[in-house]
Amino acid sequence: MTSCAVIVAAGVGARAGPGDAKQWRPLAGRPVLRWSAEALLGAGVDELVVVVADAEEERAAEVLAGLPRWKLARGGAARSDSVKAGIAALSGGDDAVVLVHDAARPLLRRAHVERLMAAVTADGAAILALPLADTLKRDDGQGRIAATLGRAGLWRAQTPQGFRLGRLKSAYAAWPPGDEPTDEAMVVERLGDAVTLVPGDPALAKLTYPEDFAMAEQLAGAARTMRVGQGLDAHRFGPGAGVWLCGVRIAHDRALIGHSDADAGLHALTDAILGAIGAGDIGDHFPPSDPMWRGAASDQFLTHAVGLVAARGGRIVNVDVTLVCERPKIKPHREAMRTRLADLLGAPSEAVSVKATTMEGMGFTGREEGLVAQAVAMVELPA
Repeated sequence: MTSCAVIVAAGVGARAGPGDAKQWRPLAGRPVLRWSAEALLGAGVDELVVVVADAEEERAAEVLAGLPRWKLARGGAARSDSVKAGIAALSGGDDAVVLVHDAARPLLRRAHVERLMAAVTADGAAILALPLADTLKRDDGQGRIAATLGRAGLWRAQTPQGFRLGRLKSAYAAWPPGDEPTDEAMVVERLGDAVTLVPGDPALAKLTYPEDFAMAEQLAGAARTMRVGQGLDAHRFGPGAGVWLCGVRIAHDRALIGHSDADAGLHALTDAILGAIGAGDIGDHFPPSDPMWRGAASDQFLTHAVGLVAARGGRIVNVDVTLVCERPKIKPHREAMRTRLADLLGAPSEAVSVKATTMEGMGFTGREEGLVAQAVAMVELPA
């Protein structure tokens, strides 16, 4: 079944205090908007539309760089206008499941999305919500309690909220002009549709006031997990006039022999990243028995692995590559290798390490029969 999502990120967030709108502010080192985008894409939605204010498209593109399957839509004056613009930009059919989410609820997790999707698939419409736990008071307009209200049966609505795309479009088309709904469930309820309540999460509280960001910073660490992978590759020397290592060609009196360009550094690093996300090894994705990869540039293997990380809502934290050989000498080319790897990974150069060592004349590397590359990669993924 096709699934899609809309993130509403066109608001100004005046109550959050001075500075950027909430969706652009950093949370644990990443913009608030990117947290939700990574979570939804990591949960497997087929298409994501991010609705932003006029003139914010370039900024949004920078924030979402490296993530797959997203596009932008321009928001309106009211939240409902932005939601309508978002769902209009989706390409799914009427039976597709659409999730509508507030960018200001960044601590969304894959588990939230999965249980909401299951409820929408079964019932047609569902929202994440929490039963009300606090006692409710109504004031008299002068700062005094006028009444205590019962809380039985009351819930706090959260997002995402999920619906069949065609039904949500019909509900908005029938909504009376001039009347602003507070959420999508309200729009669908007006048509008489039942909406299922799915247990939400206190961590999905909306960032509204300045103090909310301090709480979110404390919770952010629990919303992500770190994974480490390692890779090892070796190639023998043969006739030739140069080698490829870590995406850089080095003139040499021999070449490395392999089915592709035999870049052992890129091969080891690709395996390290695949290992970190539990996606097998380079041979599973690019079989050496397949003639299409004969002589292929290995940078496309690494780019593929990086794309798999992004598709799961993750990012490369840092990598470390060690090259073991007597010759060629690596140090003169090390900075070029770091720069090339940083470009392929979409990571800052300080997150990339390239080192070299020898085996002091011992073994096949010491006899200059071949070389070895070892790599370690740390990847951050949604918990």
